[in-house]
Amino acid sequence: MKPTVSLFPLRVGCVDAGSNGIRFLIAEFSEPKRYETMYYERLPVRLGHQVFLNGLLDPMAMEHTVRAFADFRKQLDNFGVEHHHAVATSAVREARNGRVLVERIRKESGIELHVITGSEEARLVHAAVANRIDLSGGQWILVDLGGGSVEVSLVDDMGMLWTESHTMGSVRILELLSGTSPDMDPDQYRLLLEEYVGVLRIPTPAQYWEPAGFVATGGNIESLAGLASAQMDDSGVCRLAVSDLDAMITRLSRTSYTSRINEMGMREDRADVILPASFVYHRLATLAGAEEIVVPNVGVKDGILVDLVDDLVSHGHHEAHGEAQMRKTALSLGRRFFFDENHALHVSQLASSLFEQLQPIHGLPPRQRLLLVAAALLHDIGAFIQHRGHHKHARYMVSRSELPGFSERDMRVTANVARYHCGADPSQGHHAFAELSPKHQARIRSLAAILRLADAMDRQQRQRVRGVRVDIEPGLVRLNLESDSEISLELWALGRRKSLFEGTFGVKVQIGH
Repeated sequence: MKPTVSLFPLRVGCVDAGSNGIRFLIAEFSEPKRYETMYYERLPVRLGHQVFLNGLLDPMAMEHTVRAFADFRKQLDNFGVEHHHAVATSAVREARNGRVLVERIRKESGIELHVITGSEEARLVHAAVANRIDLSGGQWILVDLGGGSVEVSLVDDMGMLWTESHTMGSVRILELLSGTSPDMDPDQYRLLLEEYVGVLRIPTPAQYWEPAGFVATGGNIESLAGLASAQMDDSGVCRLAVSDLDAMITRLSRTSYTSRINEMGMREDRADVILPASFVYHRLATLAGAEEIVVPNVGVKDGILVDLVDDLVSHGHHEAHGEAQMRKTALSLGRRFFFDENHALHVSQLASSLFEQLQPIHGLPPRQRLLLVAAALLHDIGAFIQHRGHHKHARYMVSRSELPGFSERDMRVTANVARYHCGADPSQGHHAFAELSPKHQARIRSLAAILRLADAMDRQQRQRVRGVRVDIEPGLVRLNLESDSEISLELWALGRRKSLFEGTFGVKVQIGH
């Protein structure tokens, strides 16, 4: 368990190892959401260089990164920082040698670099934005564009309603369309950009809301706002008219890479990617029907700090908020596939209750309950493809999705738990199960065994079983169902579904009503 910190001022540090640069920040918090920057450094290390073409981090970029982290370690010590968090995004996430970099950084600096998903990126950005902008009273489109990906989310003041990550970052577009040459024919380049970003879509759930505004984050939109002379208010927020962004695209398209540096005062590692970035922002703002773009001048690094302090100060509350975020996103995912929301929610509640009451039997860490709840919420989404074999379709669909706070491995475990809510038992003959470690296979069996019981308790999908009380005796688990309705079908289903639980835990299951 992480230590609880209750006294301020509190000094913390963070690293955001992005695809187009590495940001290191040390800040001192005077209260949970208020801080001052003590030290900030941005290094123009382009980890995304070549990754999006050949799948490997460039050796020179890796060397610069390792040396940078060694310097960060010294600064953390110099400032007396005890708590820090470092994350890496799409470049390291996609690189086949990403783990090599993570291990070298750990050995040579003592800093653990955590590779996060696009969904986690979006969650951290939301934390930063919500700390800067009042998001209450409506839903907002939030776009975070990095070097390797762009995260598009619908958010409110409580969290994310849905999010999608697209492999369309500024560095990726630059290298895919023009190699490493920023001075290709301007007209040809603009045409390529227009066609390339034209495939971007805002997910269909946006049709259900009229967004209160369009918020964009990332170094490129901050630079664009500066070039357009967008005024910053007292809270540090700029507003960039989409018409001004359109004019800026025309200007940048007619300006060479060298001129952007010499005449417009741009950094070398910004001058080549800013045009691809501007097309992405313009495309998404147009799709959202936005007339202006709100630029809060915060990003992943600020979200890491706010999230870290929240975790340190009130760990229990932070975990509850994280679960609420996961539930929101899982429900939004289910709604895209027209799932039975009442059934999903009820099964997740029953599964959560069983997990807590059966702790003496399964002995799983508390965090595994979140994976179980997520699997319970999404266990039936495969029916969108076809009811027959829907459990197998669910595994694929969940494994290809992202939930805030869940790693890629978490998603693979969750997907397998959803897959085994019915049908055959987990088997080494199933590739998606067999490729996981023995520890994770054991957890899947345990969680799936619980999910099968919970799903059976709502066999009619009419929520007739209100709850369940568990009595544990040596070699025996008694499930006492709470219901005022006819539940013969649920009792029958439990009788058929209990074998995996009995085989996994070596106990008999007795059912009472």
